[in-house]
Amino acid sequence: MEETENPKITPSRIHCFPVVSDDKPKDECAIFGIYNSPEAANFTYLGLYSMQHRGQESSGIVSSDGENLYRYAGMGLVASVFNEGNLKNLHGNMAIGHNRYSTTGASFLRNAQPMRVESHLGGMALAHNGNLVNSYDIRRALELEGSIFQTTIDSEVIVHLMAKSKSKNILDALCSALRQIEGAYSLLVLTNHFMIGVRDPNGFRPLVLGERPDGALVLASETCAFDITDTKYVRDIEPGEMVIIDKYGVKSLFPFAERKASLCIFEYIYFSRPDSFIYSESVYKIRKQLGFNLAKLKPVEGDVVISVPDSANVAALGYAEASGIPFAIGLIRSHYIGRTFIEPDQKIRDFGAKIKYNVIREVVEGKRVIIVDDSIMRGTTSRKIVKMIKLAGAKEIHMRISAPPTISPCYYGIDIPTHKELIAATHTLEEIRKYLRVDSIEYLDLESMHTAAGQNSKNSKFCDACFTGNYPIKFHASDASKEKYLFSDLSPES
Repeated sequence: MEETENPKITPSRIHCFPVVSDDKPKDECAIFGIYNSPEAANFTYLGLYSMQHRGQESSGIVSSDGENLYRYAGMGLVASVFNEGNLKNLHGNMAIGHNRYSTTGASFLRNAQPMRVESHLGGMALAHNGNLVNSYDIRRALELEGSIFQTTIDSEVIVHLMAKSKSKNILDALCSALRQIEGAYSLLVLTNHFMIGVRDPNGFRPLVLGERPDGALVLASETCAFDITDTKYVRDIEPGEMVIIDKYGVKSLFPFAERKASLCIFEYIYFSRPDSFIYSESVYKIRKQLGFNLAKLKPVEGDVVISVPDSANVAALGYAEASGIPFAIGLIRSHYIGRTFIEPDQKIRDFGAKIKYNVIREVVEGKRVIIVDDSIMRGTTSRKIVKMIKLAGAKEIHMRISAPPTISPCYYGIDIPTHKELIAATHTLEEIRKYLRVDSIEYLDLESMHTAAGQNSKNSKFCDACFTGNYPIKFHASDASKEKYLFSDLSPES
């Protein structure tokens, strides 16, 4: 297609980060690694493709043939970054890959992972899912000692700490570095001889181990990456566990002081695909139970239950089943929104919401509609969706949320708005109802959420800090907030 200049398209009308998902926490990251497969890069591509929902800013793969590390990364979705040509250049029988959503460091190509570095320890690559709450202080101290950073991501402090270590090998250097950091991390490290997977002692972010029929061993953020690569789930990597995968198989270590598990419960509520098993449990089963508990706890008379697609679909099914009110598809979501869209000259009201959602009038017209969603952050998109449904002729609109009110930001790898931006942190339930312009709104309570996941709130293995403000790792929130904005004023390289 020939490109032509269009003077009517001005920068002010080109939106690179559309605000069509303001009511949702932003995705985390995905990591995938495979050892001992002749098609390591291709399987890594497929694994990353299946976990695209965990990060859409950039994607990268590093492979090894036993002598050299080969890297390719680019901005955008997996399918647009990789092609047959660049995958063929990723030689070797082992590889790690990464899909990125930035919680620390701006969205530039230089921040794409996996990182590939050289030091006295040799060559290695690192992929990180999570967020380090003390990386700001560590980075500043390293810079004062003369370290020169190439990126603005928190993960880079790990390789600097490794390089400064007096350890003689990568394994000991990695353990030394990780004992100095705080926060959430599931990591993959690749060398020319082995692959390492490690999960932080709190277990904030998931990491699973699998095996292919040909004997190749696989590590991934979610089991949905196993399905597409014909990999059999073996087990979860435990909190605080480090696994070394080499020609001898899998070796397991627990090199860190034990801590109380703090698994991210938002994996069940929103992040993970419903066809995945997370923390050894079915996401689909727990998400449906969340909706079931919500209907029992917060019933309301209605004619139809609809969901805000796609993440709330299963919870809505649970709500409909428990309430006896039929479920229907009332909102259609577009899956083809790019990172940039162009707004027409003539202003369209609620444009951001309309390019993502559209209402099926036949489902809601003249009905008492129960909308099930899994979370509300700022409330802006929810308000627009309610308006669209009302304009389609709904007689009543009742909002039901399959999680407790989100009142606190997350510092462990989920981009949840600041406290003052979270509507539930600054407004009463009645104020939220009036703002959304619904007939009623109710949230699931904390105990029912934990019960759905097979726990109780007092002795739960899950982190619920975004709902309670009780953070498993103690730190100064003002310091942790610096992590996200580290060097955020820098411009991307040309």
